[in-house]
Amino acid sequence: MKKVLILEDELNIRSFVVINLKRAGYEVVEAGTGQEALALLQKYPEIGVAILDIMLPDMDGFEVCRRIRATNKQMGVIMLTARTQEMDKITGLMTGADDYVTKPFSPAELTARIDALFRRLGGDVVVPKEVLTYGPFVMNTRNHTLEKNGKRIKLTQVEYAIVKLFMQNAGSALSREDILTAVWGREYDGDLKIVDVNIRRLRVKIEDDTANPTYITTVWGLGYKWGA
Repeated sequence: MKKVLILEDELNIRSFVVINLKRAGYEVVEAGTGQEALALLQKYPEIGVAILDIMLPDMDGFEVCRRIRATNKQMGVIMLTARTQEMDKITGLMTGADDYVTKPFSPAELTARIDALFRRLGGDVVVPKEVLTYGPFVMNTRNHTLEKNGKRIKLTQVEYAIVKLFMQNAGSALSREDILTAVWGREYDGDLKIVDVNIRRLRVKIEDDTANPTYITTVWGLGYKWGA
């Protein structure tokens, strides 16, 4: 699995990017400051692409890019910023960035840019994992099926998408907003309660005891996660 670093100090933006990159088949490492990102790059030399926000609390993304390029010429670098000035784009490219994405951006656009960088760097095309497993569950992402202890569970497309999101982020707490964005899309402006309704329906289908769920557990004040 290809590994990507996302350096973004705004947690809601970073979480949104992480969810969508994981859905696209990437392994993601997160950082909120430049120093944290540089430390993670040393810890995980296999990172192939770094996505760097420009506005950071400790140093700007340009400086992070310069330090990366001082020791690593091969890593792909994408600058991520809310700025639209041409000079920022030029500065980013001059410090060694390979590409530049301006906020707001679509997950598909960012993923396409990362895919292109990996191809240019000589990496293989990323192929999302076809079979996801967790405890008694087996999900086949090609056939869009879910089995529990070898028995097929009938799911709607939305329910399937929610379970897939959970299994791809097992053990991680996902807010209702995260789930709504990942499953219904950024443009959806409906009520967050739709998430809770679908979670209740899913629990009826997959839990042994809906009153004491062990697979889709509640994270009070935030949302849900897959696993205790």
